[in-house]
Amino acid sequence: MPVIARLFRPVCTMLGLGVIAVSSAFAQDAGHCSGTARQVEFACQTWTEIDRAVHAGVDTVIIPVGGTEQSGPYMAVGKHNVRAQVLADEIARQAGHTLVAPVVAYVPEGSTDPRTSHMRFAGTISVPAAVFEGLLRGAAESFRVQGFRKIILLGDHGGYQASMAHVAQDLNKRWKGQAAVLDLRDYYEVIPHQYADALKAQGHAAEVGLHAELSDTSLMLAVDPSLVRQDALRTAPKPGAADGVYGGDPRQATAALGRIGTEMQIRTAVTALQSFNRSHP
Repeated sequence: MPVIARLFRPVCTMLGLGVIAVSSAFAQDAGHCSGTARQVEFACQTWTEIDRAVHAGVDTVIIPVGGTEQSGPYMAVGKHNVRAQVLADEIARQAGHTLVAPVVAYVPEGSTDPRTSHMRFAGTISVPAAVFEGLLRGAAESFRVQGFRKIILLGDHGGYQASMAHVAQDLNKRWKGQAAVLDLRDYYEVIPHQYADALKAQGHAAEVGLHAELSDTSLMLAVDPSLVRQDALRTAPKPGAADGVYGGDPRQATAALGRIGTEMQIRTAVTALQSFNRSHP
């Protein structure tokens, strides 16, 4: 069974964000802190459990970075946050001795005055790059003083990759071997390169674009289809830049196509993390 099929839980429905009300019985039976999340998510542990884990050799923490942005009329604005959380959980599970911090959902998405980039659309939240970098530094320092020695920055969106690299470089210089930061950019680079190439090789070249198109929507369907308005998408005319879709066409997106990308991302990240661990024993 594919990894994402095993992982999948309707995250937004469980959080009360979906269009279907969640009954108290369902909330009791399928709370968020179950399965992989209970094993690896920082937010699902008590402070004593975290302290014991660190003393038992859990010395790595992933800081997943998402972003809250428009993704066209047919995909919810929390796509990066949900994908970053679910995929980081699985990466941590496979790598071992690793916890996953809460997702960073507030990231640079464009100027607010004048409104630029994704900030031109409703649903986007943006913070200045300096604020974003300060948040990452503060979070990483919090983990370092608790005993974590390897802090992994895992970004699901291209717009802040340079900022994450800057933070990693700065902290590695400042900490001087007390702890180390890995900017796991390879996780993101899979999408515009290996994954896009794989979709094109299957005959989808015209549907692959830059944002909210076939690849983006397929990834979301593979992780949590409740964030995609599938019925409306299938009957819609081809969306374009005015709709917040940049290049390509999302209408033929499928979870099967998305699993190609998520498996690539997980495999790439686990390999990079294992290599980092070997070089930082």
